[in-house]
Amino acid sequence: MDTMIAPVLALVSWSLLVWAWMYAQRLPAMIKAGIKPQDARFPGALDVLPDKARQAAHNYNHLMEQPTIFYAAALAIFVAGHGDATAIALAWAYVALRVVHSIVQAGINIVMARFAVFCLSTIVLAVMVVREWGRLLG
Repeated sequence: MDTMIAPVLALVSWSLLVWAWMYAQRLPAMIKAGIKPQDARFPGALDVLPDKARQAAHNYNHLMEQPTIFYAAALAIFVAGHGDATAIALAWAYVALRVVHSIVQAGINIVMARFAVFCLSTIVLAVMVVREWGRLLG
């Protein structure tokens, strides 16, 4: 757990769990609403689903967005050989904040709480990147 690879794999694992959570919410909701899989071929077709089903799906999509920058940054830090204790702590902080963001979004979905956690995770990611630039530029 003392390498940059561990938090990367942790966030990948979390994303896969959210994928399962999304379908555990979405499929029963589609059946209850009488929506056939082919009906979902157009954007907005699933907007009639209950909030819980849509929130989990939206969170899964969010885990495919900004975290891709985290993956690139964390792996770049690892490859550069700069994965020290501070870099690893920042990576774990980012992962923890993304997990909290998922729980807030797919759970209570209070927008300002979600936004605050998103901002904190973005700041942590920015610190990781700025710190690495400092190390690279010497």
